[in-house]
Amino acid sequence: MSAENTFNKENLDFYLRELAKEYRKLSGKRMKAEIILVGGAAVLTNYGFREMTTDIDAVIHASSVMKDAIIHVGDRYHLPNGWLNTDFTNTASYSSELTVHSEYVCTRSNVVEIRTVKGPYLIAMKLVSGRRYKADLSDIVGILYEHQLAGTPIDFTMIDHAMIDLYGSWDKVDDYSRAVLDKALESPNLKDLFETQMAEERQAKESILEIDQKYPSLLNADNINDIIELARKKKSQL
Repeated sequence: MSAENTFNKENLDFYLRELAKEYRKLSGKRMKAEIILVGGAAVLTNYGFREMTTDIDAVIHASSVMKDAIIHVGDRYHLPNGWLNTDFTNTASYSSELTVHSEYVCTRSNVVEIRTVKGPYLIAMKLVSGRRYKADLSDIVGILYEHQLAGTPIDFTMIDHAMIDLYGSWDKVDDYSRAVLDKALESPNLKDLFETQMAEERQAKESILEIDQKYPSLLNADNINDIIELARKKKSQL
């Protein structure tokens, strides 16, 4: 994706406005829809530490014409296929309880209600996703930091409650992600920890790109974290 097709807080809102207009044009003013923003789009909507995301993950409750509306807006503004998608519903971080625990943001064109996941619930989702080569873990630290600055700190009890609400247990969270959370909750300097975590994610991404170039088809969901850890240890010994 080119730089002009990344999403930030401003153009995200613009594209959602355009989508709502298109949906209303196709379905009429009586056919309501609901879009629940998760992932990077939820971070952009609720916080200021993340500058961009490359796509918009969402739960969508709407009539079938919403698919056409998404395509029309994408074509009009030269957005990539899947610019707004529900692919994450096939991942471990999806929960049918997200609708219940989402929060209202706004209504566009009087037909499309925009909702989002934030705070402890977004942290719970990021913990389950836990990709060391993406922004999942630095997002957790960033969320904790912004809530701390705002005077609305998030503690373990709140995250535990959200985890149980969404997933029933902590079984989906790996040891590394849990360790990052524990460190963040104990850290006296979340700003520095955020920068450190982002640097680790950049290094992990560089490692997997390098390995993928040398050994195509080697990486998969089952071994990627082990390979990242081996690459990290190797570099630390240089």
